[in-house]
Amino acid sequence: MSAKHPIVAITGAMESGSVSVIQALERIFYRERVKAVYIDGSAFRRYDRTAMRDEVRKAQEEGRVLGHFGPEGNHLDKLESLFFEYAAVGRGLYRHYLHTAGQAAKYGQAVGTFTPWEPMDPDSDLLLYRGLHGAALVDDIDIAQYPDLSIGISPNANLEWMAKIQHEIKEKGVALEDAKTALLNRLHDYVHHITPQFMRTHINFQLIPLVDTSDPFGAEAVPTPDECYLVMRFAPKFLPDFIPLLHDIPGAFMSRRNTLVVPSSKMLMAIELVLMPIIHNLIDDSRQLRGITDVPEDRGAGVLGLVE
Repeated sequence: MSAKHPIVAITGAMESGSVSVIQALERIFYRERVKAVYIDGSAFRRYDRTAMRDEVRKAQEEGRVLGHFGPEGNHLDKLESLFFEYAAVGRGLYRHYLHTAGQAAKYGQAVGTFTPWEPMDPDSDLLLYRGLHGAALVDDIDIAQYPDLSIGISPNANLEWMAKIQHEIKEKGVALEDAKTALLNRLHDYVHHITPQFMRTHINFQLIPLVDTSDPFGAEAVPTPDECYLVMRFAPKFLPDFIPLLHDIPGAFMSRRNTLVVPSSKMLMAIELVLMPIIHNLIDDSRQLRGITDVPEDRGAGVLGLVE
């Protein structure tokens, strides 16, 4: 952890709601004039898309499971090195994984490839990571020690599976049985390397559906936000003042002394209200330590390194 160069890490899959957290943070950054550098966890995959297919096939022939959840499919050592360097001096090396045709066209490369490693802009207030390993602890690699704010986007398993399966079928044309097989192949790494991280995060956000998701492999539509509640769990150090939150968020209630539940229609507002004072304090402390007293009005207009 570094008061001078703070790190915010979001751990969780895209389908779990991390987009809403990013949107809330971007609003906060704009109001607080925070210049954040964005790091996508996909950039720390060990293989590009073509090589990964070959490696997965080889692993299957050898009776092994290889995927993006486990350490074998990722450069966790490079991610830890980035966090260490940024916390120390506010710099580091990063790259992009090009998910879409639009991103690939921007760099003149193929979809599913990496851009070259390059130094990040040294003029930033905060590092924002989103990926699967922001609170990872594997052997002597301890990524969880670095974030000043660690956010878990903790999935409801059946809801997560429904979203993933229907995405694979509709967007990629994958057969249902192949999608099910892929999920089962990832289950070991998911249980051993993803879920333990949510006990190390400072705040967890979890969407809970209010409709039947008992068969995630069936034809039921993925629940919409209006059909879910958002559960927010806080570690002791990050417990908020619940009274104003309960007053300001319609329909909010506490289910435990460290847990706030809100209608997901109020999710964005609730996340902003919870994260705003935390980010404010992180940035205020950082700027005092760096001797920054005058912040330009246009600072924080975007997130550096965020590939659309």
